[in-house]
Amino acid sequence: MGKKLQFTELDQYLFGQGTNYDIYRKLGAHPDTQNRKKGVYFAVWAPNAQAVSVVGEFNEWDTEKNPMKKVGPIGVYETFVPGAKIGQLYKFYITGAHGEELYKADPYANAAEMRPGTASRITDITNYKWKDDTWMKNRENFDPDTSAMSIYEVHPGSWMKHPQTAEDEDGFYSYRELAPKLAQYVKKMGYTHVELMGIAEHPFDGSWGYQVTGYYAPTSRYGTPQDFKYLVDYLHRQKIGIILDWVPAHFPKDAHGLANFDGTAVYEHADPRQGEHPDWGTKIYNYGRPEVKNFLIANALYWVEECHVDGLRVDAVASMLYLDYGKKDGEWIANKYGGNKNLEAIEFFKHLNTVVLGRNHGTVMIAEESTAWPMVTGKAEDDGLGFSLKWNMGWMNDFLEYMKLDPYFRKFNHNKMTFSMTYAYSEKYVLVLSHDEVVHLKCSMLEKMPGELDDKFKNLKAGYTFMFGHPGKKLLFMGQDFGQLREWSEARELDWYLLGEENHQKLQQYVSDLLHIYRKYPALYGADNDPSAFEWINANDGDRSIFSFVRKSPTGRNNILIVCNFTPVARPDYRVGVPKKKQYKLIMDEQGLLPKGKVFKAEKKNCDNREFSFAYPLEAYGVGVFTY
Repeated sequence: MGKKLQFTELDQYLFGQGTNYDIYRKLGAHPDTQNRKKGVYFAVWAPNAQAVSVVGEFNEWDTEKNPMKKVGPIGVYETFVPGAKIGQLYKFYITGAHGEELYKADPYANAAEMRPGTASRITDITNYKWKDDTWMKNRENFDPDTSAMSIYEVHPGSWMKHPQTAEDEDGFYSYRELAPKLAQYVKKMGYTHVELMGIAEHPFDGSWGYQVTGYYAPTSRYGTPQDFKYLVDYLHRQKIGIILDWVPAHFPKDAHGLANFDGTAVYEHADPRQGEHPDWGTKIYNYGRPEVKNFLIANALYWVEECHVDGLRVDAVASMLYLDYGKKDGEWIANKYGGNKNLEAIEFFKHLNTVVLGRNHGTVMIAEESTAWPMVTGKAEDDGLGFSLKWNMGWMNDFLEYMKLDPYFRKFNHNKMTFSMTYAYSEKYVLVLSHDEVVHLKCSMLEKMPGELDDKFKNLKAGYTFMFGHPGKKLLFMGQDFGQLREWSEARELDWYLLGEENHQKLQQYVSDLLHIYRKYPALYGADNDPSAFEWINANDGDRSIFSFVRKSPTGRNNILIVCNFTPVARPDYRVGVPKKKQYKLIMDEQGLLPKGKVFKAEKKNCDNREFSFAYPLEAYGVGVFTY
């Protein structure tokens, strides 16, 4: 048999263009048979190295046994090691541009050693037998613009843990153990998608996975790449979508990682004013370099095409778009027009989103972007960035500021809850209450609420009802749906024991009711981007801190009217104006779902500047969800 795997001239050409989208099938470590010998093919890009060899358990880490040969001008080195086996650890030993001796983990490795070890591990990603054909076929027709999306954000290492023992001091659930437990919970609650944090390999638990060293390796904390695929496969068979956090904004300076890879700046900019984040102590990618863009875009495709994930939530987009992000004068370099926009990052996003979404219909690319940058979800050909959705950080900040207030002061801040509707259609949004809001002394969602414990629960229910009625997809971080009391910590599991208490049980059931109503009624999701499908009934009732609005269904059937009272004052004679002289059926109140529902007939009585209205008793912190 002749050579099977090699880095061909075509590979080199495409890599130099930044368009070798399957490059992870060549670079890295891949089991192969060459000249009738079984072994492993290794390839690495180290353009300015003087020499490269591969060291590992197959050669006693001897730097001279397996030198690699440079192929072509682009700086890729390759070799075949007969007898190297799946499961063995390895690194690249690089003699750097200035004679440095560097031991580097494989940037394209598909598995890594469990931290604190830093070596890469040989594995075979081609041998998983998928069983999610139905999901993958249906996914092609998924349209985020008109579909329900309620996302459960999960940090797998702290969602649930085994009791910690001397042998198992982390107590992590494996991907395979997590699969049925997570699927069961998500289905019971009614979420449509899970968003997983910290899946790509990272050295430090406390970074929550936002400082990545192994972009192509599902973290070994919870098992192998096959185990990770099993988790995705299992969720798909339970009709649950899966989104991953993805971090193309920066990378850590760890000695075994991408920084200074061959003794020179390979993945990052050489000038620290372009290549470093002073606040984060991390390196910034050089988005103008084709091979670097290729590394990242192929990585997005690896997760979506090789691992079947349904979308990526792209972290820290703003830090990529602005050259002066988190920097003082003198710490950054302007673009060629003298401005602060990172033109190369803009081009990168357009390229990334066009390729990922163009090749994988029905997947989503979600931007975590915290500024008013225009057209984040606009089409690339119209000079947008091409994302499917954008996190609505403005809504989140205003909503939390309002909810934290003593109810007496809410009347002076009424516009915090209405302002988001002035820009609700400028982008395609996800309303988020994410992990970022319940760490670093920000308090858990329940503890942010004012008043005694009972009041906290009532406030939170009213707040969640408002959120689920507001246009935009939904995201809740784990623990928020049952009223976690403590702030989140990656080091311990959620306080599931709280579900032994009635208040927490009732909140969990209430959120589940909201999730099920949200999915049942297209009025709440089918026209999120259509301004004519939302209408305030009364946006100005600041004195009573009551909000009322309607969401219209794309078909005109089963429209929804929502009323939320954000004070502890009951309004037994509350009257609400309505669009039509119809019957309005109360399907949910502050106690939860009403299986039978209660019908109110609109009468010809002027209210809220409308001809028709009906009266019903609105409780303290009460809500009403009606269909008509």
